[in-house]
Amino acid sequence: MRPSFELADAVRLFGPRLHAANNCTPLHLKVLGKISECRTVSLGGHEDVCENCGTVHYSYNSCGDRHCPKCQAAKQAFWIEDLMQNTLPVKHFHIIFTVPHQLNAVCLHNQRMYYDILFAAVWNTLYSFGYSHFGSETGAIAVLHSWGQNMSLHPHIHCIVPAIGYTVDAKWKEIGHCGKYLYPVHQLSGTFKGKFLDSLKRSLKKYNELAQFTDNIKAAYKSRWVVHCEPPMADATHVVKYLGQYTHRVAITNQRILNIENGKVTFIAKDYRDRGIKKPVTLDGVEFLRRFTMHILPKRFVKIRRYGIYNHTVKRNMALRFVSVRQSSKTEVKKPLRETKKQRFERLTGIDLCLCRVCKTGRMITTRELPRIRSPCSPFLSFKNINS
Repeated sequence: MRPSFELADAVRLFGPRLHAANNCTPLHLKVLGKISECRTVSLGGHEDVCENCGTVHYSYNSCGDRHCPKCQAAKQAFWIEDLMQNTLPVKHFHIIFTVPHQLNAVCLHNQRMYYDILFAAVWNTLYSFGYSHFGSETGAIAVLHSWGQNMSLHPHIHCIVPAIGYTVDAKWKEIGHCGKYLYPVHQLSGTFKGKFLDSLKRSLKKYNELAQFTDNIKAAYKSRWVVHCEPPMADATHVVKYLGQYTHRVAITNQRILNIENGKVTFIAKDYRDRGIKKPVTLDGVEFLRRFTMHILPKRFVKIRRYGIYNHTVKRNMALRFVSVRQSSKTEVKKPLRETKKQRFERLTGIDLCLCRVCKTGRMITTRELPRIRSPCSPFLSFKNINS
């Protein structure tokens, strides 16, 4: 069911004003333009007719952008299935590394540098703790999130870490025996803080920008750094599905938008200061879009990364093989050969895209392709092409 209000509606209404205020980069304009055109006549589509009741339905193409809330369902389902085949059948720990808001100015100044340092600091922390506590190299799958519930800038990384390591003498070793958490949280926080700030200062000094952010770094040293650890999850299937909730999220989903009127946008957000209760948040339309553009990632930036024994190169070069002694004799479900994307999506989600929405029994048959129709009168399209 289509939501009453969508992010694309806000983009069409407030996008020109955001651009007029010079709050957009060329990349922002490109992404917002794609979102505004997603599943509209601008991108073309196809005409389908039900073979049973004769209902005619027009389907329009999606933009495919990773920031678009309409284009993530299939990507998420496919990613989860692919990862399921490459995850070790052991317990996994969920760890979240968060950077304090005092450094947000640095993040907005150079996102690519900032997020690269964040990923490196997270893995260097986990790598050093693996050897210092268990004498082995473990692995991690890390996913970057940059937003909070109210769409403010809140960079943090979700990691899943297997309860297994690979020792220097080429043997598998179970890790995580110290209580229900993998490592002591206060030690993780201190090490992560030191590694991140040290790398950040060196990078800023390299670009002669350290003096510009001296006050921010001093404030970050005095602030509390949060690393959240959760108890281990039972098996690989649970772990992958759990991580899949985070991999293809965007800053705001269409389902969370309640209303767009009088130049304002109202959406639902959890208030973690009040027991996580969902409350409506109202923002000016331009401010709403400005917050959304803060979470548009740099071009070709990799937001999901694998480290250690989960890194593809390490697994290939070391020919790592692992069979858990607790692994049950479950029969693997083999995928059908030569599966189309529609068939794969239906198998994974249970949603039949070819089923008629009216009679619920007939199949939709494509009768003709619809060409792209780009209107020169579109106010958003006119300013999107300025920097293209």
